[in-house]
Amino acid sequence: MKLDSNISITNLQQPLKKFWELSGRKINLIESSFDTTKGAPVFTEKGKYVTRGWTEWTQGFQYGSAILQFDATGDEQFLKIGRDNTLNKMAPHLTHVGVHDHGFNNVSTYGNLLRLIEEGKIEGAAWEKNFYQLALKVSGAVQAMRWTSIPSGGFIYSFNGPHSLFVDTIRSCRALIVSHALGHVLQGENDRRISLIQRAIQHILSTVRYSIFYGNGRDSYDLSGRTAHEIIFNTNDGNYRCPNSQQGYTGFSTWTRGLAWAICGLGETLEILDQVEETDYSEIISKADLIKELSEAATATADFYLANTPTDGIPYWDTGAPNLHKMGDYLNEKSDPFNAYEPIDSSAACITAQGLIRIGHWMKEENPELSEKYIQAGIQIANNLFSEPYLSADSSHQGLILHSIYHQPNGWDHRPDPDKAPYGESCMWGDYHARELALLLQRMLDGETYYSYFNCVRS
Repeated sequence: MKLDSNISITNLQQPLKKFWELSGRKINLIESSFDTTKGAPVFTEKGKYVTRGWTEWTQGFQYGSAILQFDATGDEQFLKIGRDNTLNKMAPHLTHVGVHDHGFNNVSTYGNLLRLIEEGKIEGAAWEKNFYQLALKVSGAVQAMRWTSIPSGGFIYSFNGPHSLFVDTIRSCRALIVSHALGHVLQGENDRRISLIQRAIQHILSTVRYSIFYGNGRDSYDLSGRTAHEIIFNTNDGNYRCPNSQQGYTGFSTWTRGLAWAICGLGETLEILDQVEETDYSEIISKADLIKELSEAATATADFYLANTPTDGIPYWDTGAPNLHKMGDYLNEKSDPFNAYEPIDSSAACITAQGLIRIGHWMKEENPELSEKYIQAGIQIANNLFSEPYLSADSSHQGLILHSIYHQPNGWDHRPDPDKAPYGESCMWGDYHARELALLLQRMLDGETYYSYFNCVRS
């Protein structure tokens, strides 16, 4: 990626206005036509959102998007959409023991609604506030039940089973962190009280120690900052076995959305550590040592992303995708979603841009130069996402950010042209995280309260 100091956050004033106008139309399109009795909307085919029965992890993004839309615009029709649907449709996600996605589904809905109350942006009766708090307490505890112990701690295992650590799940740790901050614990056999913050910290440490590489010669593909989508453990003794991938090309290449989840999860964790009592997790690790490990992981992954992404900061779906070699010097050109070889994943850019800004925001005082670099990169990525060919202005297309991909190895994504890689479609997580990115930038631009998921906990 190439940084341009002439582009600043003020350049985003008009793009953000257009973004929210289009965003509102897309939310209404989906609300008026999508049948949620068939499942949650996952990605678009020919411009229409469809389901994909693999795991229910996107419904929170659907209704969370409406809540973010209200937050940004003050238009109460979107608050009603988000609030009513959270009340009526999200309860099964609170007790869903079969997924690793509670931080996605429930913090994006119940968490955003509670945040709006705590920030004073909406009125909330005592019962409503208590309802959201109880939901978040339950969600964090249920998520923490998916636990595999290993010699160095443990991790929240993926839907693949107890042997499987997904890099994505670093962002579901926020469900545990919020639940803990609200005063909750997980009670196990014989009334054993299990600390949710300790499980969250142990999972995050397992992710940075196993899912992220640091160029130390761990294997032949150990490049600093690269990530593996999945890490496999022997469940008999808890020992590490090998990297793997579900949605990337291989366990020895870097699936860029997995890299994005790591960058975003690390950024938002570093930001909130000063609001968590060190004594609550000090038997796991000291705060100083925790910050050292997380900051090393954050800078490694951020730098890897910037070095392995085209000049506009929007990546191809995997840095080791098998046909990239046919595209010439593709890293020194803008991303090309209409190429014949490998698809772009704009959703990875939406997720990463927010993470880069949060990492930069966290290190502002400690390392001003690196802070400026990461914030600048995040702003530029947003500037490119919020314009053609990525921002969808087509009034009939239900997606907001175009040219994302779900599962290239499985061939699930729509190909409008058989002679080209999949292009032209959107996904629910990409659209939601584009809105989170836009809200973060808008609040920074307007001097409002800094947007953080942890604002749902009264300081």
